[in-house]
Amino acid sequence: MLDLEQKINHKIPNPKPQILLLGAGGHCRSVIDVIEQDGKFEIAGIVDNDLKIGDKILDYQVIGCDDDLEVLREKYTYAIVAVGQIKSSAIRIKLFELLQSLNFKIPFIVSPRAYVSKYAKISEGTVIMHDVLVNVGAKIGKNCIINTKALIEHDAIIEDNCHISTGAIVNGGVIVKEGTFYGSNATCKEYIEVSSFIKAGSVVK
Repeated sequence: MLDLEQKINHKIPNPKPQILLLGAGGHCRSVIDVIEQDGKFEIAGIVDNDLKIGDKILDYQVIGCDDDLEVLREKYTYAIVAVGQIKSSAIRIKLFELLQSLNFKIPFIVSPRAYVSKYAKISEGTVIMHDVLVNVGAKIGKNCIINTKALIEHDAIIEDNCHISTGAIVNGGVIVKEGTFYGSNATCKEYIEVSSFIKAGSVVK
C-alpha cells in the first residue's frame, strides 16, 4: 500500500490514444496487426456499413457505420481509413475526406518492422506495413497503403491515395501519380512517372 509521499510521487502512465478504423475487410485485419505491433494507439473499434454493431474483427467490435461518425467524433479524436484499394481509390478518398470534414486527427502508422529513413516524409493517413523499406529523400503522400515488403527507393514520390502493393519496387526518383494502384512485385525504371493501374509483376519502362 502506498504511503502519502509515494502517492504524490507515483506516476500513473498516460493511456494510449484511441483510434477508430474505417472498414472491416482483409486490409483492416492487416492494419490491426500493424497498430498492435506499433503500440502507439489503442483500437477503440471498427466502423463499417456492411456489418452489424457487435460483430467482431479479430479482437475488436464493430461500433457503428459511417453515419455514426459524427456522434463518435464526440468521444474519439483519432481515426484512419482501413479499406483496401485495388481497382479504384474512390472509396478510400471518400472516407478520408469524411474524416477530415469531421475534424478527426488522421495519423500515419508505421510498422516497427519497417525501415523509414529519417530523411523521408510520410503524410497523414498512410500506413507503412511490415518489412517495408522507405529510403532517403522519399516522399509519401496522404492516405496511401505501402504494403508488406515494398521498397520505396531514394527520392521517389508517392502522391496521395496510392496503393503500393506487396513486394513492389519503386525505384529512385520515380513519381507515382495520385490514385495509382501499383501491383505486387511490379518494378519500374528510375526517374519516370507511373500512373493509373500497374498489374502485378509488371516491368514499367
